[in-house]
Amino acid sequence: MKILLPVDGSELSLKAVRLAVDLLRQGLSGTLVLANVQEPATLYEMVVAPDGEVLRRVATAAGVDALQAAEALVLAEGVVYEREVATGDPAHMLVEIGERFGCDM
Repeated sequence: MKILLPVDGSELSLKAVRLAVDLLRQGLSGTLVLANVQEPATLYEMVVAPDGEVLRRVATAAGVDALQAAEALVLAEGVVYEREVATGDPAHMLVEIGERFGCDM
């Protein structure tokens, strides 16, 4: 079983990670997919940094930063996980990530 965990770095999202880790410790067989979705660049950001590659790198770095605390929790427990940082509409991207990774939950 694969469990999709959207993580934004908030305490509430970390609580969901802790719950999933507890379920795995209690015997649920599975792995985790930690996902963060960054909003698309605003018009202002595109004007200030017109290089699309710069905007992509900044969004990726922000997503990786948002996942750090969740990854630390998962690594401390020795849980197998994958991670994905995406940019776009969060609702649509999370559905796409869940389908691409074959998440069951």
